[in-house]
Amino acid sequence: MWNLRGETPAEKRDCIAQLQRSFESLRGCIPGLLHLEIGVDSSRIDYACDVVLYSEFENQAALDGYAVHPEHLRVKRELADMRTARHQVDYASPPSQP
Repeated sequence: MWNLRGETPAEKRDCIAQLQRSFESLRGCIPGLLHLEIGVDSSRIDYACDVVLYSEFENQAALDGYAVHPEHLRVKRELADMRTARHQVDYASPPSQP
């Protein structure tokens, strides 16, 4: 989850659009990345983050590989100056029940 820079609503929208483009560019590039979704806050409440990235990986090894993949590192560099706060939670989901 991120809060992004932007003195005006237009500047904030531009940062959100850049973040979306950057992460969308990872589709098909990262081995083991099964799902990638970018959600934009619609509540506009003061304690909400601006955007959230939800992703699913085949396994922990795929997530570990994503962390150091050159394309992911490129995206991190592209977005580094845009964020004012970042929060992250990595977790393993229990296996699906039949």
